[in-house]
Amino acid sequence: MPTVFDFQNKSLAGATVDLAAYRGNVLLIVNTASQCGFTPQYKGLESVYQQFKDRGVMVLGFPCNQFGAQEPGGADEIGAFCEKNYGVSFPMFDKVEVNGDNADPLFKYLKQEAPGVMGTQAIKWNFTKFLVKQDGTVHSRYAPTTKPEDITGDIETLLKSA
Repeated sequence: MPTVFDFQNKSLAGATVDLAAYRGNVLLIVNTASQCGFTPQYKGLESVYQQFKDRGVMVLGFPCNQFGAQEPGGADEIGAFCEKNYGVSFPMFDKVEVNGDNADPLFKYLKQEAPGVMGTQAIKWNFTKFLVKQDGTVHSRYAPTTKPEDITGDIETLLKSA
């Protein structure tokens, strides 16, 4: 049975990251965009990361340009934007597709394990969030409208159950 830890993705800097490096951590995986109405959620994601990183929680951002072309920039632009405007210090990955034939394998897995409303697998918009347990299995999926700070109760629950 695969888990999140069976996947690899490229960081914004271009390095291959084996997600197994995060084994034992709670993960909050998010498809992001720099020009989206939900872009201010970067601040909440960074806040959640700062609040919980010392307790074994990682936020992982995956830029995506599939929704309204709201992530047009390259890796350097995305990284600079996130750091300058929101102080993002959590790991950011290279731009991915989350839907369709070219969807990143990690997101295919996440969608299969945590379908959306009425069982649909497609991601509807930027800032869809997936909470992953310490064993690499998916705990929950959250809509783009769910603020990162509203997920902290579920993060606490996972931390206490470890």
